[in-house]
Amino acid sequence: MKIGIDSYCFHRLFGEVYDDQKAPSKNITLEWFIKRAAELGVDGVSLESCFVPSFEKSYLSEIKGLLDEYKLDRVWAWGHPDGLEGGANEAAWDDMMKNMEYAEAIGADVMRVCGSSLMFRFEDHEKQLDILTRMFQNAMPDAESKGIKIADENHIDYNSDEMLRLIHQVNSPNFGINFDTGNFMRVLDDPVEGMKKLAPYVFSTHIKDLKPQANCGVGSWHFFACTPTGEGLVDNMALAKMLKDVDYKGFLAMEIDYLHEDYRNDWNDDDENKAVAQSVDELKRIVKEIG
Repeated sequence: MKIGIDSYCFHRLFGEVYDDQKAPSKNITLEWFIKRAAELGVDGVSLESCFVPSFEKSYLSEIKGLLDEYKLDRVWAWGHPDGLEGGANEAAWDDMMKNMEYAEAIGADVMRVCGSSLMFRFEDHEKQLDILTRMFQNAMPDAESKGIKIADENHIDYNSDEMLRLIHQVNSPNFGINFDTGNFMRVLDDPVEGMKKLAPYVFSTHIKDLKPQANCGVGSWHFFACTPTGEGLVDNMALAKMLKDVDYKGFLAMEIDYLHEDYRNDWNDDDENKAVAQSVDELKRIVKEIG
C-alpha cells in the first residue's frame, strides 16, 4: 500500500482563498509542492489541474521529469470546483477530454474527475446520473485507447449507492471512483459501508479525516471540517484494510480542504503544512500496521 498527497491540501497557498480564510503572505508553486511531497517521503501526488500554471507540452514535460526524478506516482485531477455540473455543462466535457492529453503528458494513468459537486446536490439525481452516464460512456473510447482510468469523485453530491449505480451504468473497466472518505460523511453516508460496496472500483482516493467545527453552522459544507488524519471521525484504518483486501493499486492520497479551527493558528502560512506532515505520519503508521 502506498501513500500520497493531493495538491488541494495547499489550495490557500496556491491562491484559492475561501471568503472566511486569510490569504497567505506568499503563494507556492507546483514545483514547491512536488518537492515538499518528496521531502515528506510519500509515494505519489495528485495534481489538481486548477493549480497547474501552464498546459504547454514543454512545461508538462518538465513536471513529468520532476515527478520521475522523485519517483512519484501521479494522478491528474480535473474538475474543481464543479466539473460536469451534474451533466449540465457540455462544454466542461470537452475540457475533460482535453485534460486526458495532459494526464498522458505527465505520465498519469489515472485521472480524477468531478461529475458534479455540492452546488448541484439538491437537483434531480435521477436525471443527473442518466446524463452523466452518457457523458462518461462517450469518454471511454478515448480513455481506453490512452490507457487512462477515469475516477469520478464523490464530491459532496452523491452517496455510495448512487456512485455504484453510475459505475455500473457506465460499465467500463476504465471507469471507477476517486473515493473521498470525508465527502461521504458530509452527505451523511458511512464511508466504511460505502467502501464495502465500492472497493473493487476504486482507482484513486482522497483520505480525509473530519470532525464537527463548533463555530460553524450545521448547514455549512465544512461543518465537518478537516483534521489531520487520525484526529477525526473517519475510520481510515478500516478503509485502507478494505482497499488492501481488493489489491488496490493506487495510493492513499491525503487531502485537506477546510482545516478545522483546532489545527490552525489564524490561518498562518504553515498551518496546512503542519497538518499535512502529521497526516503523512499517520498514513505511514496505517500502512505499516496493515502490512
